[in-house]
Amino acid sequence: QVQLVESGGGLVQPGGSLRLSCAPSGNIDSFYRMAWYRQAPGKQRELIAEVTTGGVTNYADSVKGRFTISRDKAKNTMSLQMNDLKPEDTAVYYCNANRPYRAKSDWGQGTQVTVSS
Repeated sequence: QVQLVESGGGLVQPGGSLRLSCAPSGNIDSFYRMAWYRQAPGKQRELIAEVTTGGVTNYADSVKGRFTISRDKAKNTMSLQMNDLKPEDTAVYYCNANRPYRAKSDWGQGTQVTVSS
């Protein structure tokens, strides 16, 4: 039950870039996994990128090579650098994180990303 606060969403033209960030609202010991999801209108929520404590990353094929996930372990924050954005990337983006000894993961409120000319 920790609040994750997201920022960085907005309107951008195709080919543009945005950087999303996510941070807990309070003091947290640590996250062993952090991830970004997105959900477009009429579609299921999908995993976009994730990073583990060991630094292993995983990307969806649709964003691989264009998006980069990173985290600051000391601050328990993470970001998603999105380059060469396409209209198909339009969606609400959510951050997600897992803490030790917690059965349920934490979610952000979501931030809207719109790619349109």
